Amino acid sequence: MKKVAFYTLGCKLNYSETSSISRMFEDRGYEKVDFSNQPDIFIINTCSVTENADKKCRKIVKEAKKISPESFVTIIGCYAQLKPKEISEIPGVDAVLGAAEKFQLFDHLDDFTKGGVFASEIKEATTYNASYSIADRTRTFLKVQDGCNYGCAFCTIPLARGKSRSDSISNIVKQATEIGKTEVKEVVLTGVNIGDFGIQEGKRKEKFIDLIKALDEVEGIDRFRISSIEPNLLSNDIIEFVASSKKFVPHFHIPLQSGSDTILKSMNRRYLSDLYVKRVKKIKEVMPNCCIGVDVITGFPGEDKEEFLKTYNFLNELDVSYLHVFTYSERPNTKAISMENPVPQKDRNERSKMLRTLSEKKRRHFYEQHLNGNYTVLFEDDVEDGMMYGFTENYIRVTAKYDPLLINELKEVFLRSIDSNGHVEISEPEFEAVAISG
Repeated sequence: MKKVAFYTLGCKLNYSETSSISRMFEDRGYEKVDFSNQPDIFIINTCSVTENADKKCRKIVKEAKKISPESFVTIIGCYAQLKPKEISEIPGVDAVLGAAEKFQLFDHLDDFTKGGVFASEIKEATTYNASYSIADRTRTFLKVQDGCNYGCAFCTIPLARGKSRSDSISNIVKQATEIGKTEVKEVVLTGVNIGDFGIQEGKRKEKFIDLIKALDEVEGIDRFRISSIEPNLLSNDIIEFVASSKKFVPHFHIPLQSGSDTILKSMNRRYLSDLYVKRVKKIKEVMPNCCIGVDVITGFPGEDKEEFLKTYNFLNELDVSYLHVFTYSERPNTKAISMENPVPQKDRNERSKMLRTLSEKKRRHFYEQHLNGNYTVLFEDDVEDGMMYGFTENYIRVTAKYDPLLINELKEVFLRSIDSNGHVEISEPEFEAVAISG
């Protein structure tokens, strides 16, 4: 029995696809093992979002060959689609598969003795491959959409994943029903642009609002969480449904990228800052306890000090809970790479640091707002130094003394206070725990 190990870089969507590919191996009699357990085959699923993709890929391949010198190393994922020839020249890489080929590994690589580069043009990536993670984490990532029809000036994802396409609601409900028969209690919906759900064979046939209404009726799953959704696609109908839902939790992650309308236009985003404000106000109106996460990019070409301060002040005044801060990096074949007035790297780094500090303040303030209240924590199989971790329904991260009986259990707790380290103490008659603000 050959042993196979997997390593995943990047987003929740990549994790869902890696998990599905790993089950393909197990169904064929391969033994799935840890990365360090001298596997015969390594499958490395890559990401292309940052400029460090090449460095990370090289490092993982190098480590794989140290662990198992005679192993067969295969690279898949977004970076593999964008730079197949470059990756194939990394010492130790045996095979590279692009977006249209990664789910056909066995067709292209026989018994993993035949290497090569298999990466057709991205226009060939038209098939939707259903995926979900299972048995890898307490929460399951369920893929509902792939690809993107947007043309944001900074983004390579449409080049790496192709046009927007989705599975049908009936098929996704069927997958969720199967997941509901397992011990999984929380499912995270994931995709490239999930608000654009519903395009099949190039035509819009269904809508995201109808998908979440159908999933809300699936038995066996306690929580659904929406991973990320564009502000222009986050309709009031979606917000109001989540507010009244039985299973969808009060947590949205909404990309902003910039609080400057000038920069948003330059980025080719499909909304301006006023729409974003309306979305946040609507959410807080119907779900005061809702957690709102924000993606923001600093150092985009043309972002002078004044434009950056517009973003900083915009976020400072907005009732959001935390920020995911990305420092802009030039990506080949994007519109932004040829734009004038690039921002010096030093300024990019300083601005990112300012926004990350703001994020810490936002998160602490969000936690403070929820003291003296009862919330439900799903504890995960994530143990370190005798402590275990979990999340409330509105995404407050907590830690408690390790108890194996708590793993994958929903437990009601009371948020008590924040200590000097930024931790929120929570209690329940049977045990005590701490919520982490970082």
